[in-house]
Amino acid sequence: MVLLMSSNSVECRSGYTYAERPTAINWEGAHLLISEIESRWRTPGCNHFRARTEDGRTFELSYIEQEDEWHIASL
Repeated sequence: MVLLMSSNSVECRSGYTYAERPTAINWEGAHLLISEIESRWRTPGCNHFRARTEDGRTFELSYIEQEDEWHIASL
């Protein structure tokens, strides 16, 4: 299931560019800290992350640069 921003959102660390590393997500009313980035990849105009939260759940997070939006999928 993929949800766009709505009440779900991504917090990230930014340095040289925006969205260098997600640090937490707000998902279905819960604030979940990310404990591990399992993988990351880039496609044209998009940064993707497979992240594990402290409670053991896995999410795919995608930042779409042109739309300035995060897409969140619970895996």
